[in-house]
Amino acid sequence: MADPKVFTWIVGDRVYHLGRRPLLMGIVNVTPDSFSDGGQFFHPEQAIEQGLRLVEEGADLLDVGGESTRPGSLPVPVEEELRRVVPVIRGLARQTRIPLSVDTSKAAVARAACDAGAGIINDVTALTGDPEMPSVTLAAKASLILMHMQGTPATMQEDPHYADVVREVGDYLQERLASLEKVGIEPERMAIDPGIGFGKKQSHNLALLAQLEEVRRDRRPMCLGVSRKGFLNRLLGQSGAVERGDHGTVGILLQAIAHGSVQIARVHRIQPIHDAMTTFLAVENWPAEAGA
Repeated sequence: MADPKVFTWIVGDRVYHLGRRPLLMGIVNVTPDSFSDGGQFFHPEQAIEQGLRLVEEGADLLDVGGESTRPGSLPVPVEEELRRVVPVIRGLARQTRIPLSVDTSKAAVARAACDAGAGIINDVTALTGDPEMPSVTLAAKASLILMHMQGTPATMQEDPHYADVVREVGDYLQERLASLEKVGIEPERMAIDPGIGFGKKQSHNLALLAQLEEVRRDRRPMCLGVSRKGFLNRLLGQSGAVERGDHGTVGILLQAIAHGSVQIARVHRIQPIHDAMTTFLAVENWPAEAGA
């Protein structure tokens, strides 16, 4: 019988059995306008260097994106997104063996990224934004991260509303999992993401974070992307300080780890999360990890 505290996720030919220690997914934004680091790694060489730096810090996965999905952002043309993303994924695939993810909702970009070495498609529309995305996923045997979003990045924060945010997000993700399984995508290749900050008010974000296990209806791994989100600045009573946002990210993720609610943590900085998680789990697992 499968351990109910262990979640299986298949990526390429790797089989992850994920328990209390989540995989750390480092973010590589190849954009001029992302909300936290836009423009810092816009050139391929800079983005590749940043990805390799995150690997040195302990990243288990890298997520490369060429289109900002911050509130109010507009879509990037396919040709431009391809120009940004593909050279970075190709360069990283040549220099590291850890799995690579492409953060896109466009089938043409996903196809080219998988051809260049990506094995995961991280789609903020949960494969609803492009009708060709399921066939691209199947052809590439790619793994998936399916996210919930109300509206689009351009409109999602205008007036998000829910009768019951936890139930509605859970229902949506369950429907997407079932629909994609029907077209032939293996359930063990799919993970879910509640979409913190994507069409949610402060109260919605907090309700979801407090009840992540109510969002999850089956044994799919949960990806949590809270890194440097605007709601952290509001919680901390300040704005614009990236470092404070990183501190808030640590707090949210440790709470989720304590409850066994997160299996993939998507973050901008690996080192603080890695160190906080390692020390937290060492104490929690004592004396099993006490050593000699």
